[in-house]
Amino acid sequence: MTAQSVPNVSRETNERLEHYAALLRKWNPSINLVSKSTIENLWSRHILDSTQILDLAPHPVSHWADLGSGGGFPGLVVAILAMETGSPTKTTLVESDARKCTFLRTVIRETGANAEVLNDRIENIPPLDVDVLSARALADLSTLLEFTERHMLPKGMALFPKGETWQKELTKAQSKWQFETQFAKSETEAGPVILRITGVSRV
Repeated sequence: MTAQSVPNVSRETNERLEHYAALLRKWNPSINLVSKSTIENLWSRHILDSTQILDLAPHPVSHWADLGSGGGFPGLVVAILAMETGSPTKTTLVESDARKCTFLRTVIRETGANAEVLNDRIENIPPLDVDVLSARALADLSTLLEFTERHMLPKGMALFPKGETWQKELTKAQSKWQFETQFAKSETEAGPVILRITGVSRV
């Protein structure tokens, strides 16, 4: 497979991302980090998709947390790109599956990314008090907002990629929560959006 790259980053950063991708392909058959149907489009479907999430954050970011990190999207991509930009300063990956945590720690060790892995359920860990919170394909928006209230600073921003039914989730969440939201159309797929959410409080 020919090497691919993220635009406007250094050769060293792209080499780290390539190494990450190679590790994921190696580990995926045994622990199902990403859907088998997306592995051939790993770069566009997962890596570039994660890059656009990072681009929507209000930089500079001190502490970023990625919930339900799984194979590391977007959290590990964020941490690797931050080695070049310095933002976020710190990245925390929260994952309840111990095998996936082992994979995440392996990538962190081999790329040198500044990230910490927490092997626990999101609702069990103490409040993280982060500036930016992300979660990809984890839960519906109402559930994500519960996590946001617990782990994000009041002036922080949550970034949640959502599929084509995102408007239904938004309407349901607005009956229980107050928040400001903007959406950006996905650059890698037609239909999905990335929700940028601030000012979260219960109704």
